[in-house]
Amino acid sequence: MKTPFMLFVFVWMALGIRGAETPSPRLNILFIFADDWGRYASAYRGIDGRPTINDVIQTPYVDRVAREGVLFKNAFVNAPSCTPCRSSLLSGRHFFQTGRGAILQGAVWDGTIPTFPLLLRDHGYHIGKSHKVWSPGTPADAGFGGQAYAYQRAGVGSNNFSENVTADMARGASFAEARDRILAEVRGNFGDFLAARKSGQPWLYWMGTTTTHRTWIKGSGKKLWGIEPDQLKGKLPSFLPDVPEVREDVADYLGECQAVDAYVGALLQSLEEAGELERTVIILSGDHGMPGVPLGKCNLNDFGTAVPLIVRYPGAKPGRVIDDLVRLPDLMPTFLEIGHVTAPKDLYGVSLLPLLNSGQQGCVDLSRDAIIAGRERHVGAAREGNLPYPMRSIRTRDFLYIRNFAPERWPMGAPFQAAANKPDLTLIGENTRAAFPDMDASPTKTWLIAHSAAPQWKNYYELAFAKRPAEELYELKTDPDQVRNLANDPSFAAKRRELSERLMATLRTAGDPRVTGEGNTFDLSPFNDPEDHGAPKAGKAARNKKL
Repeated sequence: MKTPFMLFVFVWMALGIRGAETPSPRLNILFIFADDWGRYASAYRGIDGRPTINDVIQTPYVDRVAREGVLFKNAFVNAPSCTPCRSSLLSGRHFFQTGRGAILQGAVWDGTIPTFPLLLRDHGYHIGKSHKVWSPGTPADAGFGGQAYAYQRAGVGSNNFSENVTADMARGASFAEARDRILAEVRGNFGDFLAARKSGQPWLYWMGTTTTHRTWIKGSGKKLWGIEPDQLKGKLPSFLPDVPEVREDVADYLGECQAVDAYVGALLQSLEEAGELERTVIILSGDHGMPGVPLGKCNLNDFGTAVPLIVRYPGAKPGRVIDDLVRLPDLMPTFLEIGHVTAPKDLYGVSLLPLLNSGQQGCVDLSRDAIIAGRERHVGAAREGNLPYPMRSIRTRDFLYIRNFAPERWPMGAPFQAAANKPDLTLIGENTRAAFPDMDASPTKTWLIAHSAAPQWKNYYELAFAKRPAEELYELKTDPDQVRNLANDPSFAAKRRELSERLMATLRTAGDPRVTGEGNTFDLSPFNDPEDHGAPKAGKAARNKKL
């Protein structure tokens, strides 16, 4: 029998041991974030239960991260436009809560808004980035400290894979030699970053390639990666014409996605060689859907807002697929929790660590049942008066509801050259601003405009460019491509009203100017200040820029 003194000693020792426990070590963070990379990776093959373009792509390194980590089936951006999406990601806020970070051209970063890279830095993390973090906008990459933490001395070839590889091959290099030169740059930049940290210091590294952003070399998907465009027959979403020109365009895009996969492989190799793999959280994602196609970038349909999200978290049960509706602003508090940093209050984002640590798959947290998204201004001169196209949406597990606040405006921008009796297709193909400027210049865009009068293709053209009603409602089970608007269907009136009320209530609570009595805020200065001047002009000087 234990004496009272012995019991006291036992309890004291137990409490002492517990009190001596130290918090878990702060993990490193490798964030690979590709511009315009929608939800395309072979890890997603078959996940939707129907043929898709993921049946064609090959991404072995992304797939490895998914096997050793967690794949999120339903991850979405808060805004399908580069700068506002990144404003939301960096801050964990709704895009409309980021001041002039809510627009693309003409964006200005408010330095008073906390961002996860700088908060981690202030709590002892070594931070660094290569390539794009936050742009276009002033100052570039502001939420990451500008260029003070840039590691790009080894080269920036990974921003334009097909262009750089094709140029090297024209000078006599083999594909393997040209590819390996770019991969050496990727490893070199990361190596410089690792070499600059202090011993034992946790780190955050952001690799922000733009290779999946237009433009890229026509035919490069087949030439460089062996992706046969005809393999895409019957796999394109129903709003894309299943014709050779469009299939080739998609194949070329998938080639750039496979280049991103090669970068993932290069960084995994570097991590393993440095002995850092099991101390590092790896997160793979992109900032919105495919550019230069209908219902992609700048649209609130899933093709524009759904993105890959794959996380390898040391200690978490691997090989899981999580169905919860998650959004990129969730990454901000996630990163902070990894770094043992208290997140700011009143964020839209909610940490993903409970999902990663749960050991479960499927629907884990039933409260994650809706995504709020929206956009305002993309290309400044897309419409007369530099006006935006204001829209918001709520996406649940079963429905997508979209509210277009100014249905009298052109959703993809004014027709410009497309309205001419004989549109200049060469100009349209080279210059995003020549026609419908909120859709990037592309072979698909040019093809749609060239065939707009043909009866069999008119519906595709209208889905891409026509003015839209004030409300849209899509049932995902019967219409996964979201092309049949049910907003005026009496049998769905109750659902439309329910989602509209829920969306507006959420926006009011969040202080969205569109619904708080300041509805024209984004229509006025400084949000609509001129950014472009004059009509589009032909020639190399007016070629498409990466926006």
